[in-house]
Amino acid sequence: MKQIDLDEKWTFRRGFIDSLGMLESTPGEEVNLPHDGMIGTAVRKDAPAGSDSGYFVGDVTNYVKYVMIPKEWEKECVGLRFDGAMMNATVEVNGCKAGSRHYGYVPFYVDITDLVTFGEENRIMVTVNTSMHVNCRWYTGSGLYRSVRLCHGPRVHIADDGVFARTKEVADGYAFLEYEVEVENESLENRLAEVKVILAEEGSDKVAGSVKRVVRINAGKKETARLVMNVKDPKLWDAEKPDLYVVRVTLTDLGVYRTHFIPDEEPTVDEAGTLFGIRTITADAVRGLRINGKTVKLKGGCVHHDNGLLGAVSLYETEARKVRKLKEVGFNAIRTAHNPPSAALIEACDRLGMYVFDEAFDAWGIAKRAGDYSQFFASDWEQDLTAFVRRDRNHPCVIIWSTGNEIPERGGLNNGYTLASELAETIRKNDGTRPVSNGICSLWSGLDDALMKGQRREQNSADGPEETKWERITEPFTNGLDIVGYNYMEDLYERDHELFPERVMLGSENFAVQIGFRWPLVEKLPYAIGDFTWTAWDYLGEAGIGKAVYVDEDDPLVEKGSWSLMPQPGSPFPWRTANDADFDITGNRMPQGAYRSVVFGSRETHLLSMHPESFGKVEMMTMWGFPGVHKSWNYAGWENHEVKLVVYSNAEEVEVILNGRSLGRKPVCTERPMPNSVSFDTVYEPGTVEAVSYTGGREVSRDRLVTAGEAAGLRLAAEKNRMKADGHDVSYVLIEVVDAEGNVVPDADLALSAKVTEAAGNADVACLAGFGSGNPMTEDNYTDGESTSFRGRAMAVIRAGYRAGEVSLEVTAEGLAPVSATIEVLS
Repeated sequence: MKQIDLDEKWTFRRGFIDSLGMLESTPGEEVNLPHDGMIGTAVRKDAPAGSDSGYFVGDVTNYVKYVMIPKEWEKECVGLRFDGAMMNATVEVNGCKAGSRHYGYVPFYVDITDLVTFGEENRIMVTVNTSMHVNCRWYTGSGLYRSVRLCHGPRVHIADDGVFARTKEVADGYAFLEYEVEVENESLENRLAEVKVILAEEGSDKVAGSVKRVVRINAGKKETARLVMNVKDPKLWDAEKPDLYVVRVTLTDLGVYRTHFIPDEEPTVDEAGTLFGIRTITADAVRGLRINGKTVKLKGGCVHHDNGLLGAVSLYETEARKVRKLKEVGFNAIRTAHNPPSAALIEACDRLGMYVFDEAFDAWGIAKRAGDYSQFFASDWEQDLTAFVRRDRNHPCVIIWSTGNEIPERGGLNNGYTLASELAETIRKNDGTRPVSNGICSLWSGLDDALMKGQRREQNSADGPEETKWERITEPFTNGLDIVGYNYMEDLYERDHELFPERVMLGSENFAVQIGFRWPLVEKLPYAIGDFTWTAWDYLGEAGIGKAVYVDEDDPLVEKGSWSLMPQPGSPFPWRTANDADFDITGNRMPQGAYRSVVFGSRETHLLSMHPESFGKVEMMTMWGFPGVHKSWNYAGWENHEVKLVVYSNAEEVEVILNGRSLGRKPVCTERPMPNSVSFDTVYEPGTVEAVSYTGGREVSRDRLVTAGEAAGLRLAAEKNRMKADGHDVSYVLIEVVDAEGNVVPDADLALSAKVTEAAGNADVACLAGFGSGNPMTEDNYTDGESTSFRGRAMAVIRAGYRAGEVSLEVTAEGLAPVSATIEVLS
C-alpha cells in the first residue's frame, strides 16, 4: 500500500479525553512527530518508579490530527501504520475505537477503512497510558515517539510488511534469492493478480533482476506469491561494505476468476518496497559466526531505545549519529536491549554497516516490575513477536533474533521451557534465515523456593567453576536456540564447551571494565562469537548502576560492599542516567570508550587522571562501573598532593612527561584486571602532562593534558550547518566552556541558556529540541533551554521543521559574551 507521512502538526494534550466537548475545551499544543510526552515533564523525588525511570513520571496523554481522506479513495482500503506508541495505546477515528496495542515497542497497523468519511476531514486520536506504575526497569518515554503513516491501496493489495526477500545462497558468481509477497483480497470476488519484483541497486536505476508471477486470491483471503531470482555478480552486504539494494514490488489486479478468468478493463495497481542486502549467515561451534562465508567476531554494545536529550524520540539522523560514533570506537554490532528498536535505527544500521542482535522482550509472563509487559504477554506475545520480525526480516543488518533477556522462566517456571521453544519457532515461521538467541543470566532468580535455598541471590553472580546447576537447569530452555546468550558468564565458556561441544555461545551482556581480558578469550575460542558490553551508549533510567567512589579504609561502605551503591537506595534523587557507557547521552566519548578502542586495536594513546582526593583510598565500584578517571589536569587547591595518571595504550611501553620532566617509562600491563593500561603516581602541579607510547623503541602515538585557565568564553561547534526541511533532520551543536587560550575548562559547571530564533516570516523552520549535558545527576528539563555545563560541556539539538529558512542558536552564560551559530534549513 502507498504510505503518506503523517508526522506533521498533531495536537498534544495531557489527561484522558472521553468526549468531543472535552477535546474542544482543551486547546493542547501543536507538536510534530516523533514526540515524547514525558521528556518535558518535571522529575519528582517521589516518582513511583524512582531511579528506574530516572525520576520521571508517566501519565495519560493523547494526540489528535485531522486528516483529509480523498473522495477518490472510496473504493480503496485505508489504514494507519504506527512504528510504535508508548504504551497501552488506543486509536480512535471520528470518535470510534479502531484498534489498540499494549506493547509500546512494536509496529502495528490499524485498518480504518470502515470508519473514515471519504472526501472529508477525519479526526484521528491516539491515547497512550504510561501511568501503570512501575511499568519498566528504565525510562520508556511516552506517546507517539516513532513515526506514523497513512496507508491506502486497492482492495487487492500487498499486506502490511508483506514483502519478504531473502538470500538462499551465494555461489559461483550468483546470488540465489527467494521472495514471498503476501497479498490480501478485501473484495467480494476471487481475483487473479500479477506480482512483479524488481531488484535494483540502492541509489541508482541499475536493475539487478526482475521476476513476476500470477496468483489467485480468493475473496476475503490472503495468498502468498513465491518467486525466485538469480542475480549475477551480486554486491554483498556486510558491516565493512554495506552495499544495499531496493526491492520494488508491483501488484496488478488483473481481474475476476469465476469458472474462467475475466480481465478488468482498468486493473488496479499496488506497490511496496524495502531496503535489502544480499548476504548469508551461518553459525557453528567449529567456524563460529560467518557472514558471507567469512568469520566475524561481534564487537558489540547494548543500547537502549532513548536518545538522551530528546527522550525516546527516534529520528533517522539521531540513530545514524549514534551508529557512526559507535563504529569510530570499534563496535561492529549492537544489541537492541531489551525490546524491538525503531525502524529508523534499523535503517541506519543497514546504511552505515552495523550488525544487529534484534531483541523482542525483557519480560514474559513472570513480572520484573508490577506494571510491565508480563500482564499482557500470554495474550499478546505472538502478535507482537510476529509484527517485530515481519518488519525487520528484510534488513541485512539484522543477523540474530533474541526472544528475550534474563527471562525469569529460564528455570522452567510458568511453562518456561515450552514457551522458549514456542517463541523461537514463531520467529522461524516468519523468518528461517537467521539464528535465534536469548540473553540468559545466572540463577539469582527464576527458581522455586526449594531450589533457591542455598543459591547465590546476588544479581549476575556465578555458581562457581565446579557447579553445573545452571547448565542442567537451563538446558531445556535453550532447546530452541541456535546461539546461547551468556550474560556475565564468560568464565563458563570453556567448561560448557566440554559439556555442549556443538553449542555456539555469545557474550550477550558483559561488564565494560572487563573487556581488556575478556576480548582475547572471545578471539581465541571459535564457538564464542562475540561480546556485548553493558552499555555502549548511556541512557535515561536504571539510574546510577555505574558508579565508582573512593573512601577511607574505615568507611562503613567498605564493609557493606559495592552492592550498597546500586539503585534504588544507592541512586537517590536526582540520579537520572545509568552512567555506565562508552558514550554519555550527548554522544561525548567517555574513558570507558577510549579504553575499549585500544582493546579493539586502536593505536591511539589516551591519558587520563584521577582526582587527587581519591589517591590512596579504597575504590568502591558497582559491577557496571568504571574507574573514576577523567580527561582533566585541573585540580586547583590540590597542588603538591599525590595524584594518579592512567594511560590506555596497546603499545609495549609508555613514558609520561610532566612539565618537561620524564616520570619514566613503564611496560603496558598485559594481565588482569586491566590489560592495555599503565598508571603513574606523581605529585600534582599545574601545567602540561604528556604520555608517549612506544613499540620497539619507536613512538606510536601520544596524548596530553593541559591545565586550563579560568572560563573566558563559550565555543559552539555545529556537527552540521545545513538540514533538510523534512521535520526529522537534526543538528547537534556542542557547547564548550573555554579559557583564553581556547582550552576546554574541564571543571567548569556554568549555568547556560539557549534559544533558537527564526528570521522574520520564517516560522516553523526549526526548534530547540533538546538542551542539556551528560551529567548523570541533574534536575534539568531538557526542553526549556536552561542547563548547566558538565565538565565544561553541554549540547543543543536543533530539529528541522517543514519550512525552509534560517535559524540562529544563541547560548549565554553570566559574565561571558553570548555566542551564536546559524543553521540553514533547505527544502
